[in-house]
Amino acid sequence: MSKRLFITGGTGYLGGALLRLAAGRGYTLGASYLSQQPPGVPGIAWARLDIRDPQAVHEVLQSFRPDVVIHTAFVQYEPDLMAITAEGSGHVAQAAAELGARLIHMSSDVIFDGERAEPYTEAEPPAPISAYGEAKAAAERLVAAAYPGAAIIRTSLIYGFEPLDRQTRFALEIADGQRGDRLFSDEYRCPIFVDDLAAALLELAEIDYAGVLHVAGAERVSRYEMGTLLARALGYDPARIQAGRSADLPVRRPRNCALNIGRASALLHTRLRGLRELLKDRAQIEGNLA
Repeated sequence: MSKRLFITGGTGYLGGALLRLAAGRGYTLGASYLSQQPPGVPGIAWARLDIRDPQAVHEVLQSFRPDVVIHTAFVQYEPDLMAITAEGSGHVAQAAAELGARLIHMSSDVIFDGERAEPYTEAEPPAPISAYGEAKAAAERLVAAAYPGAAIIRTSLIYGFEPLDRQTRFALEIADGQRGDRLFSDEYRCPIFVDDLAAALLELAEIDYAGVLHVAGAERVSRYEMGTLLARALGYDPARIQAGRSADLPVRRPRNCALNIGRASALLHTRLRGLRELLKDRAQIEGNLA
C-alpha cells in the first residue's frame, strides 16, 4: 500500500516541485491551495484550505489521513504574516500530531540576524531582525511545542528553471533592461536548486529525523553573484546587472545567512549542490543533448 503524502501550499513553487517528483514515486497525493487555483493534474486530491482556521486544517487532514505532511504554505508579507506563516503552522502541526502523521515543516535562514562570520549550525538560537524572520521563528516554536517529533527544515533561496523562480526572473529582468534595480553584493545566502530540495524532503519523509535540520546549497554566494551566474547560464549579459549594498539601506537586513549543512549532508543521500556545481551539471546535460 502506497504512503499517503499531503503537501500544504501545493500551488507554490516548492509545493509544485514536490508534487511533480512525488508523483513518480508511488505516493497517494493530496495538496492544499488557498487563492491560486491548482493545475488540472490527475492523481492529486486537492483541497482549498485556509490554515488560519484550525478546524478546517483538522477536517482536511482528517479526511485525507496522510502518513506524511510536508508543510510549505506561507506568506512573506503583511497583513496576515503572523496569522498564516506562524499560527497557521502551529495549526498544521497540531492536526498532524493528532493523526500521528510524520510532519516536515519548512523554515528559513532569515530567522538569523546575519551577523555571524561563520555559517549557522542547527544549535544557533534564532535572532530574527525582520517581520518575516520573526514569523518563521515563531512558527518553529509553535511547531516544536505542538509536535516534538516534527522535522523543522531551514532552507535558503530556492531557484529553478522550469518554471523560473521569482529570484531568477528578477535577475533576468535586470539583465534584460526591464528593471533598474541592483543586487546586493554584501548579502550572502546558500541557494538551493528546487529539485534537490524536493528530493531531500522526500528522503526525509521516509526516515525518523526529528528537530531542526539545515538543508541548503553547499555554496555561499551573494545575491549579486547568484544573479550574474544565473544570467550568464541562461544566455543573458551579466554585465548589465549592477551591484548594490544592503548596508546602505535605512532598513536593517540579515547579511550573512549562510547555513552549515554538515548534518544534512551526512544524513541524506541527496546531493545538496552549490550553485556553480548545479550550473556545471546543467551545462553538461545540455551539451550531451545537443
